[in-house]
Amino acid sequence: MIRRCLAAAAAVGAMGSTGCEQRAREVQSEAELKQAVQQMIPAVERATRLRFRQRPVVLRRSRAQVRDYVIHKFDDDLPPAELAGAQAAYRLFGLIPDSLDLRRTMVDLLTEQVAGYFDPDSNALYIPTDIDPSQARLVISHELVHALQHQYLNLDSLVELKRQNDRRSAAQAILEGQATLAQILVLMPEQKIESLPNFWELRTALGGQQDQMKVFGSAPLWLRESLIFPYLGGAEFVRWFDHEYPGKQPYGVLMPISTEQILHPARYAAGDRPDALAFESPARDTVRYEDGLGEFEIRLLLQQHLGDDGAAASLAAGWDGDRYQVLGQESGAGAGAGAGAGAETLVWYTLWDDKTAAARFRKGLESAWAKRWLGRRGVRRAEIKQLLVVGVPVVRLVDAPLGWKGWKRVPTIRVTRAAR
Repeated sequence: MIRRCLAAAAAVGAMGSTGCEQRAREVQSEAELKQAVQQMIPAVERATRLRFRQRPVVLRRSRAQVRDYVIHKFDDDLPPAELAGAQAAYRLFGLIPDSLDLRRTMVDLLTEQVAGYFDPDSNALYIPTDIDPSQARLVISHELVHALQHQYLNLDSLVELKRQNDRRSAAQAILEGQATLAQILVLMPEQKIESLPNFWELRTALGGQQDQMKVFGSAPLWLRESLIFPYLGGAEFVRWFDHEYPGKQPYGVLMPISTEQILHPARYAAGDRPDALAFESPARDTVRYEDGLGEFEIRLLLQQHLGDDGAAASLAAGWDGDRYQVLGQESGAGAGAGAGAGAETLVWYTLWDDKTAAARFRKGLESAWAKRWLGRRGVRRAEIKQLLVVGVPVVRLVDAPLGWKGWKRVPTIRVTRAAR
């Protein structure tokens, strides 16, 4: 959701560990920058099997200008009311602390991480003036792929999907994954992609590198992992896709629609699509926000509270769709603990492939939620139930203030089965 408010804005760091950095010659002057772009265009076309219809321009930007761009895109993507609702949701899930100001943290994080970006509106690549000259070719090769993607896809329409968090995550993984993979081929043309290690397993090393960055190192797990996932998780999927579907692009009807498909390519190949669910009964309270997590963020939720990423991955397997609502009073995006875990109610439905997966998740969520509120009981009430809706196994979580009047009329859902 939020961390994807900028198309291709986060820093490209993973490939330093693959040897690309050593192969990238320094680019220092404006003339060298433009020359590097022109020299790399044919290699980018070969790596992606796409042709440029229009060549992008490349421009320098100060770090202050980069921050202004980050703020503009962030605020455009998440107006105040949307931001307040999303912030309340992630506080209620315990994925961010109640004291964390999401807008300020995201702006600081992206400003720190941005090593370059492509702006679809101006068809231009922007390179910060303070970038290490040895990093310039790394960034140019990556952002040129986004410039090329824009000529075959509407990038804004993909990254601006409203309240379709998981689908948006999957699309971003394709965009960043393809750019990451092509970047290696551009800078290391003799490299055999199949001989590279599993990209997603590189995240520990990448996280270690980026921990040296102040904002990233202090960011919550959800933000750190979500920033890395589109690059490494996406690259692993695109590598698989290129092998299984030679000559095709993962665009249009071939675009994955869930992080489940990114994490489990075999499910993508089998046409495993999540079931659709929608809230049916009107809530007694104001609906402040509504969206879904998806399998990847459910993993992060469980990892956050259980402290075991292996168990989290196992518990989230078998996901078939989810949707939540944040109910309650309106409050500002910068509100404190009351906004995140005091005044609002969280109603969350998850769908599962079978009763076994649902039961496994229910037990895991019960353990996670007990740890989430350990030592803070007596203020809120949480209820986790396993249900069956039109034959679909469902787990429902309701987390509300003790005085919430909606317990006798919890919002219900309608499930529409995906074509099998």
